[in-house]
Amino acid sequence: MTSSSPRRIADFRVLFSATVLSELGTNVSYVAIPLIAVSALDASAGQVGALASLSTLAFLLIGLPAGAWMDRMRQRSVLIAADFARAALFASVPVAWAFGVLSLGQLYVVVLLNGCATVFFDVGSQSILPKLVDRESLVRANAAVIGLQAVGNVAGRGAGGGLVQLLTAPVAIVCAAVSYLLSALRLMGIRSTPPPPSAARRRTRLRAEIAEGLRHVFGNVELRALVLAGVSINLGTQTINVLLPLVFVRELQLPAGALGLFWAVGGLGIFLGSRCARPVAARLGHGRALAAFGVCLTPAGLLVPVIDHGVWLWVAGTAWLLVMVNTGTQNVLGVTLRQRLTPDSLLGRMNATFRVLLYGAHAVGAALAGLVSEVTSLHTALWTGGCYLALGCVPILLSPVRKRRELPEQSPEPGASSPSAARPAL
Repeated sequence: MTSSSPRRIADFRVLFSATVLSELGTNVSYVAIPLIAVSALDASAGQVGALASLSTLAFLLIGLPAGAWMDRMRQRSVLIAADFARAALFASVPVAWAFGVLSLGQLYVVVLLNGCATVFFDVGSQSILPKLVDRESLVRANAAVIGLQAVGNVAGRGAGGGLVQLLTAPVAIVCAAVSYLLSALRLMGIRSTPPPPSAARRRTRLRAEIAEGLRHVFGNVELRALVLAGVSINLGTQTINVLLPLVFVRELQLPAGALGLFWAVGGLGIFLGSRCARPVAARLGHGRALAAFGVCLTPAGLLVPVIDHGVWLWVAGTAWLLVMVNTGTQNVLGVTLRQRLTPDSLLGRMNATFRVLLYGAHAVGAALAGLVSEVTSLHTALWTGGCYLALGCVPILLSPVRKRRELPEQSPEPGASSPSAARPAL
């Protein structure tokens, strides 16, 4: 199979279009849920931080076993069930609001259960992708999906802010529920799904499979560097994101649409980064491109906390754009590298391990934002997030990833002999 455009593959087109619907729902709710908490339920900074923490807590609670389960199940069915569940959960919010019984407790439950469904959807979508396309086409496929997610960030968060401003936040949540429903229906069009594992594989103890996935990630120096870099960036991103509704609505007294626009600028940055990733990697080399983008762009995170009225709002917005360009590049090149370093039978567990750590960083960042802002000040918490963003390039620079020019060949299955299995060629 040649490395032609993955868009020629019918199943990839289905996954691609379902992803944009799912991302639209995710990003509309991303704007609307905290704004409901702040404006309609008068939530404090600590409560907003707790809400954001609960949205990612599921990755810590069930992330590792979800990866092992995903390697045992038909991933198409899991993706469909996850989207149906998310549609039902978010549909409950406007219903409760219409009857005057919406509470912060309900929002806590909704975001926690939505996080559980998202665990399975995210692990499943990243695990099924290498099975739908040629491994030589993975960079193109990941760039397309990440770019699509970035467009969803722009459209979803921009539309979310506008919908909240025009129609109120609970009504905007209806759009998120419909998007998830349409995504589930679209995913039913995937036809060529991999067969389930053998009966012998299904009899393997879950704990042993989880341990195998952990050893694979932490035993490989390149995968370990990618995890640490992602954790630092996610800590900084989530710390800042949790506080932005408070900064825009209460401190700067700007409309909800301005917050949606700021987040949309970040989505634009991810899109630009995803589009630049492949040509820059072709010129500099895969790992060298990761290192170059990180060194040049992550320090911009230190300018986000200067956000204020006037020119400083533009400075912070530009810095946020640059940080997200790096995130888009890291998503494409980092995800492709870790997929190429992992055999098919371990993809679910590898992706789950990454998700647990990366979304665990989201949960910690959200809690950190609430704690630091309550104990010190809002801007101290913003500076904390900015520092984590700036340090995101360090693990890559201290690892062999920075020297890698080519992607590795397909990784052998566990137990297979290979002279390069323990130490991928640079």
